[in-house]
Amino acid sequence: MPSGLLFTMSRAEIDRLSVVKQVIQKQIKQKDGAKLLRVSDRQMRRLLRSYQENGVKGLISKKRGRLGNHHHRPSKKEKTKKLIGEHYSDFGPTFASEKLAASHKIIINKETLRQWMMEWGFWQSDRQKKIKIHQSRNRRECLGELVQIDGSHHDWFEGRAEKCCLYVFIDDATSRLMGLHFEKTETTVGYFKLARSYIQKFGRPRAFYGDKSSIFRATINKTNSETQWGRAMRELNIEMICANSPQAKGRVEKANQTLQNRLIKEMRLQKINNIKAANAYLPHFIEDWNKRFTVKPTKRMNAHRKELPTKSQLDFIFSIQEDRKLSKNLQMSYGNMTYQIKENSIGGRLRHAYVTICKKLSGEINVLYKGTKLDYIVHQKPIHILKPETVDSKQIMDIKKSIRKDKKPWVRYAKQATRKQLSANESSR
Repeated sequence: MPSGLLFTMSRAEIDRLSVVKQVIQKQIKQKDGAKLLRVSDRQMRRLLRSYQENGVKGLISKKRGRLGNHHHRPSKKEKTKKLIGEHYSDFGPTFASEKLAASHKIIINKETLRQWMMEWGFWQSDRQKKIKIHQSRNRRECLGELVQIDGSHHDWFEGRAEKCCLYVFIDDATSRLMGLHFEKTETTVGYFKLARSYIQKFGRPRAFYGDKSSIFRATINKTNSETQWGRAMRELNIEMICANSPQAKGRVEKANQTLQNRLIKEMRLQKINNIKAANAYLPHFIEDWNKRFTVKPTKRMNAHRKELPTKSQLDFIFSIQEDRKLSKNLQMSYGNMTYQIKENSIGGRLRHAYVTICKKLSGEINVLYKGTKLDYIVHQKPIHILKPETVDSKQIMDIKKSIRKDKKPWVRYAKQATRKQLSANESSR
């Protein structure tokens, strides 16, 4: 056998040659050789016959130097490169593979596409980073037992509109998206809107799991202090858990990253440029997401509680409630407006009493006293048109210097006022 031929053979082919020689020299039986090579007896006979007819070359694979049976045509690769460059240059390989199949009927394995995109410069492999290891927490056993919630601030419209916040509700047991909603900022009202629609659709979950935002947890160290969100959850008998770290609520944090990758690009393809159109598109996106990423829970039981308050009760629960003290004239201030309670049979008892103002999500305002709705009249407070003139730092320094020169500046101000009065009297004559 030529020595150069060994360098062209793979390690498996060299081992195959050794076993075939042992079988031919009758050092081992044919069936034992087949077991060593992990081939059938019939294939072993083919290898022996090929070696006897062609020598060492008969054991070398005939596919060497040829294209594989499942290779992609160069024209298909070029077409894919063009589509990636025009529409999906910033997509990940998995997402790009899905869009090519759905929109262009081009089926390419995501790993193949990953190699192509790295070759074309559209994708770079992530560098391995040193990470802090956190103890994994098992998923909850059934749907509705724990729902992770978060607000994701991001440039969702890629400069086509202002930055905004996406509210995300995701089930811990199944990774199912339970609700998405866009608002300009992260507020209690935004969470109220999504929580109410969620509860009306699925029922009351056992617990919500969020961060230590001031929306969920009172930052003032007072006994029995709670936020508007905490009060609403207490009235609905839903436990609120505040995570100590982002990793603790990793389900929703990971969902935020995926949403910032997929949802942004989907809205770009759909030419969505504002919050209203985005909220209208979200139900379709949620349906597609849940088909792809939802996992089966450990138990099939649904932990949502279907017993819900009435519509009017939900209106008061999901409202911003604040306490105010009435004056002697049964007046109070709220939102730059003066509210005066109409007198009735209990008008005398309402003097200096505390009432609760409830501002509903619709903007309607109700005043309650011990659960009873009170009638009121609204008065607009006077608006100050003239604003005090702003004084810059240089003017402030001049005032300070003048005060230092005169130990009694009020005397100087009195003299100036007297002079102005005298001049005014003379001019009137």
